[in-house]
Parts: sequence; structure tokens; C-alpha cells
Amino acid sequence: MPDTMPLAPPAPPTAEPPAGEPPTTGAATPPTGPAARSAWLRFALLVLILGAAAGSLLLWSPTALLSGGLPAGVPGYWLAPVFVTVYAVGTLAFVPRPALNAAAGLLLGIQQGVAMAVVGTTLGAAMAFALGRLLGREALRPYLRGRMLLALDKRFTEQGFRSVLVLRLMPGLPFQAGNYGAAFSGVRFVPFLIATALGVTPATAVYVTAAASADQPGSAAFLLSAGTIGVLVAGSLVGLWRAAARRRSRAA
Repeated sequence: MPDTMPLAPPAPPTAEPPAGEPPTTGAATPPTGPAARSAWLRFALLVLILGAAAGSLLLWSPTALLSGGLPAGVPGYWLAPVFVTVYAVGTLAFVPRPALNAAAGLLLGIQQGVAMAVVGTTLGAAMAFALGRLLGREALRPYLRGRMLLALDKRFTEQGFRSVLVLRLMPGLPFQAGNYGAAFSGVRFVPFLIATALGVTPATAVYVTAAASADQPGSAAFLLSAGTIGVLVAGSLVGLWRAAARRRSRAA
């Protein structure tokens, strides 16, 4: 019998996500001590910023500013950057995007209005994503619980582009909720941004076209866009009704 026993084979190394990638399964461990205080202070700052943005609507109206155009004497090349900035800040202040899109159609017409509204939407989504990821994600993500929430988080982490694209194409889903939901998940920034730009374009084009052609209610552009808006509204109502029915069935 040999003097030494054969060594057991080494255990396979634990797979770790590449550097910079978020974990794909399970909820994170809640931070403790100074880390917890830092995370919640940043979250409080996020709430303060969003509250200030919403409260600023008492002092100014993004839709009125967009519809009014530039003051006299301001060079025309400022129109695009000013419009995009006001539109993006308006989304952060929780102004409904249909109202902002209508202002884009009234001020810029169909083609330029659609382009600038999509750029403004994407910029606003990027700002919200950055705020949510930097200030709120560390505090809230550890409290992600429940099979459905964990499954959604895993889907957004592993299939970020596809998930965000479907999210943007769904009628009736609040735009701001999608921004912060994605920021608190594991989706990457670039896929989020590209999927947002592509996903918001159809609905944006519909609302901009309806506003731009409102002075010609008998035109094909207005009738088609108005009909599409009706379909989107109906789809949103049906989605809300089905969600309420599912909640009642689970409660029963």
C-alpha cells in the first residue's frame, strides 16, 4: 500500500462575471455601516433632484417654451440645442411625452419635429438613467425580492437591448418608470440608449404628426395619426384592465 494517498482533483474555479459586468442572478447583499449611509444619502439626493425638477413646473412650462420658439434676436442655429435641452429636462420633470411631442410638431413640423423629439427623449432617458444608476441603484437593488422581480432583473441584465426595446414599444407604460427601472437593473448604458431611441420613434412620430397637421383635420396625415393615437390609448386601457384583473385573481 503506498505511503501517500492520491490528492483529490482541484475544484473547478468559480465563474465570475467579467470586469464591469453586474451580477446576473440573485439580489445583492444590503450594505451596512458607512456604505449603507452613503448609499441612502445618494438616494435622498436623487429624490431631492427629481422633486426639484417636478416642482420647477410651478415656475415654467416646457411645452409653452417649446411651442413659443426662440425669442426675437436669438440666432436660429440655437433652436435645435435649446429645444433638445428643454425637452430632456421636461422628461426629467415628469412632463408627459405626448405633450412635449405635440409642442415639437407645432414648432418644428413633422420631419424636424420627429428628429428633435427623438433626440430629446433619448437625452432625457440618458440623464434619468445616469441619475438612477449613480444615486439610487446601490440603495435599492439589494432589496429586490420576489420571483417576478428577480426574473425581470435577470432578463434586463442578460437581454438588455431586447428588453428595453420591448419596454419602449409597449403602449401606456410610463416613460420615466422605464428609465429608472432600467437604471436599477443590470442593463448596460449603450444598449439602453440605442433601444430607447429606436423604441420611442413610432409613438413619437404619431404624436408629432398629429400636432403638426392639426390645422388640416381632413388630411390623411392627421386622420392616420389620430387613429393610431386612439389605438394606442385603447391598448393602454386594455393593458391596465388586464393588470388589474390579474391582481384581483391573485388576491382571490
